[in-house]
Amino acid sequence: MTAGLGLQYALLCIASIVLTPAIMITVAGGSDAYLSWAVFAALVISGLTTAIQARRVGRIGAGYILVMGSTAAFLAVSVSALEQGGPGMLAALIIASSLIQFVLAARMALLRKIFTPAVAGTVLMLIPVTLAPIILEKLAEVPAGASPAVAPVTAGVTLLVTLLLPLRFSGALRLWSPAIGILAGCLIGGLGFGIYEMSSVAEAAWIGLPELAYPGVDLRFRPEFWALLPSFVMVTLVGAMDTLGDSIAIQRVSWRRPRAIDFRSIQGAIAADGLGNLLSGLAGTVPNTTYGMSVSVSELTGVAARRIGLSVGIIFIGLAFLPKFVSAILAIPGPVVAAYLVVILSLIFVFGMKILLQEGLDHRMGLVVGVAFWIGTAFQLDWIYPEYFQGAWEELLGNGMTVGGFTVILLTLFMEATGGRPARLKTRLTAETWPEIDAFLTKFAERRRWGEQMELRLRTVGEETLRILTRGEGLDPVAETEVGRRLLLIVRPDGDAADLEFLATTDETNVEDQLAMLSEAAASLPVEAETPLRLLRHYASSIRHQQYHDIDILTIRVEPVQRSGG
Repeated sequence: MTAGLGLQYALLCIASIVLTPAIMITVAGGSDAYLSWAVFAALVISGLTTAIQARRVGRIGAGYILVMGSTAAFLAVSVSALEQGGPGMLAALIIASSLIQFVLAARMALLRKIFTPAVAGTVLMLIPVTLAPIILEKLAEVPAGASPAVAPVTAGVTLLVTLLLPLRFSGALRLWSPAIGILAGCLIGGLGFGIYEMSSVAEAAWIGLPELAYPGVDLRFRPEFWALLPSFVMVTLVGAMDTLGDSIAIQRVSWRRPRAIDFRSIQGAIAADGLGNLLSGLAGTVPNTTYGMSVSVSELTGVAARRIGLSVGIIFIGLAFLPKFVSAILAIPGPVVAAYLVVILSLIFVFGMKILLQEGLDHRMGLVVGVAFWIGTAFQLDWIYPEYFQGAWEELLGNGMTVGGFTVILLTLFMEATGGRPARLKTRLTAETWPEIDAFLTKFAERRRWGEQMELRLRTVGEETLRILTRGEGLDPVAETEVGRRLLLIVRPDGDAADLEFLATTDETNVEDQLAMLSEAAASLPVEAETPLRLLRHYASSIRHQQYHDIDILTIRVEPVQRSGG
């Protein structure tokens, strides 16, 4: 069963892992030797990082099935890097941008205000805009002398099959629709028009290694490197957000009963993603990221054992040593690849929309995202004063993902800076500090001129949260010292409501999980241990507990009585 499911996971993702470097290198005019090496390295690194995601090595890896593979998100910027600086500069850019993921994984809690769903959603929606020229080029990529109908027919068949199957069927057929669509396009192109090149497949060995065409790493850091680096960083952040979404989804699928999201697992997944990109740069191949399709397979089969992830990794590495199998994928006609890209990029666009909608778009964020998307599109298509942006500025502002992402970041930081001024309190995390916290919250409510009821709600939430965080530690001598656990309390006004953030190191118990267990318990008189949880649930409008390595963030929203119904 393990081997069968592992093979299913691998076959569903193998086309993307091979086609992504193939498209990138052929569009940029790279050599066949470099292409073979890049595909081989991509398969090996994808297998290795897939196994690490499942097994978890220290703080690297999610501990769940997260299949890793080459990502189309890097296609546009990678093609630009190859055209301007060659494979060596591409490797340097991938290595430099991968370091961002390690920083993000280690300091995810501190960077949460910049690393936002709004940034990721906007950049994801701009990826299809940047890749449109590549799709148009692949659509017309047919042998000389071929029938004029070959491109539209093969692309149309691929697109129709890939679309109609998931629209009509569910389950396995929906998952396999991209592979079936590619197969249908290849059959039409090969049998009907003879554009599927079989000679390269026939000449390839069954087992072997590619020609050593390692490009090295260009460390000259020319102006082209610095012009393209922001684009790589932006797409790397998007890849990390994709990994975050996949990590949340696989946790929900893997658990038999609902639990709070473990952000330490997400940090491990992003660190493994960074390791994969670091190895990709060192090996001279394309970056990789997690594949959401693996979540769908786990949901469909109901199997989420980590040994499946290990077997997928082994299969990927094994396929790297089968040149004939890889050659069969590389021989897929251009129009078929273009139709496949249309579907993949459409899903990327929709995924970006989902991220934005799930986070919630009020009138302010809706305005920010809308303006950022169209500014990014305009700069990508040279609609905004192209005569004024030449040289390095042309490379920096000519990428819509970079411009759109930075626009969201700057406008979001502007809203943060000009919004309600937060109040902060740094203190020790002990039961003895409650009078200090109570005075802080009372003063905050008085400064906002809130009524007695809102002040009471705010103080009660603060008291019960402190009881939960310090449960069983009131007499701990270590906690009473200056080197004990610390607490940072941030209170932000939002109209008549308040958002409280408790930043501290806590125990292994998640407050959201405790509240869920409380809800499932039979109605009875509350025991002493449950009283703070019940009071917190009564007075708070929403509670979110994010547990990271070395720090926890407990976010609680408190609203007036008339708005919360409490």
